[in-house]
Amino acid sequence: MMMMMMMIMMMLWLCAPPVGDVVDIYQREFLALRERLHSAEQENLRRSKELNLVLEEIKRAIAEKQALRDINRTWSSLSEETRLKLWNVSSSKNVLQLPSIFHHLPHLLSREDSLQPAIHLGQGRTGVSIVMGVPSVKREVHSYLTDTLSSLMSELSPAEKDDCIIVVLIAEADQQYASGVADSLKRLFPAEIQSGLLEVVSPSLHFYPDFSKLRESFGDPKERVRWRTKQNLDYCFLMMYAQTKGTYYVQLEDDIVARPNYFTTMKNFALQQPSEEWMILEFSQLGFIGKMFKSLDLSLIVEFMLMFYKDKPIDWLLDHIMWVKVCNPEKDAKHCDRQKANLRIRFKPSLFQHVGTHSSLAGKIQKLKDKDFGKQTLHKGHANPQAEVTTSLKTYQHFTLEKAYAGEDFFWAFTPVAGRRSRSTIEPRTDSSGLVSPQSRFCFSSEYHTIPTLFIKHFKTTTA
Repeated sequence: MMMMMMMIMMMLWLCAPPVGDVVDIYQREFLALRERLHSAEQENLRRSKELNLVLEEIKRAIAEKQALRDINRTWSSLSEETRLKLWNVSSSKNVLQLPSIFHHLPHLLSREDSLQPAIHLGQGRTGVSIVMGVPSVKREVHSYLTDTLSSLMSELSPAEKDDCIIVVLIAEADQQYASGVADSLKRLFPAEIQSGLLEVVSPSLHFYPDFSKLRESFGDPKERVRWRTKQNLDYCFLMMYAQTKGTYYVQLEDDIVARPNYFTTMKNFALQQPSEEWMILEFSQLGFIGKMFKSLDLSLIVEFMLMFYKDKPIDWLLDHIMWVKVCNPEKDAKHCDRQKANLRIRFKPSLFQHVGTHSSLAGKIQKLKDKDFGKQTLHKGHANPQAEVTTSLKTYQHFTLEKAYAGEDFFWAFTPVAGRRSRSTIEPRTDSSGLVSPQSRFCFSSEYHTIPTLFIKHFKTTTA
């Protein structure tokens, strides 16, 4: 037994590391531990510095917020001219000073939220063909807004509803009234708001300037000057809001009714214009109803309106813009009118009728009616497929076959004789694979009279 224990001890002694090796192992572990403790200490110091920086930022933010409150109190006491000068100085780091809305409306500098809508209902839809703007104000006797919206939306097909936006501007600084109208529209048109078709906005209480400082002009009393000045600002607000949402913008009013198929008619008329030089397409002869603009032009129009919003009403300002663009001061008025006619193109018959009798100007009765609304025209336009149309008939004046096929006008030719003909070459329809569709058969129809010339009222192509 004793012998066995001695043998075990000898084996343990033989297997145990030398004393020097044990010391080395402990020393290495100690050094590693010290290194980890040093790293942890450094990390702790770094975190402590970061926390101190965050704490300083919080203290600075609190101080800046308090200072901003003090500045706002001081800023509000400054005149608009002084505010604008200070704003220009603070922006002087730029070499060039760009025009800004604050130069025309310096009172907006008094509040950060002056350009933010106080009310905003909708889904923020963008990328549509047409945005329709409907400004609405409080009327003393009767509001036509819901009837107007019902008319506009009832005449839209499902596909058209997906390709447009109707923006209602509740143009009142009275937030209680604006909220009441917004709640009413939310209750009456929930599906339209949810889908993105209808949007409702109201400007900030601080968007409008002090109208009591306006000067009278053109023999208008002060109340009318205030009314037309505010109206100009309402149009500007709507245009600024709508300009990034669609290709075209159509200005409407809140007391109208619309003709059937008005949306597609407006869209096709705009797309079929032979030139992009036009500035306004008119779908009503009354006031500012049914006026279409390219969204790309809205910035120019708003800038011009803001420069003179206190001086003249909107229809005069639009005429001045066109005069500046195309009229030669050395030519006579007739030449100017011809040039402006290329920028301002009228569609007939009118697509919108004015139905209101109580104007938004308090106490004013307005029984305006568009005489072209509902009239039967000499031609009826259709959205025909792409085609090349030719004729050997002698055309009368500018009433060409191409215009009739495009739906712009009727075709008028001298009495046909033997051998004369018209020809249409239509681009074939293709399916999703790019192959010619077997259903690419077309039916042609037209209505004509002989008086004694050949007179085609419309030219319609449908797929069989």
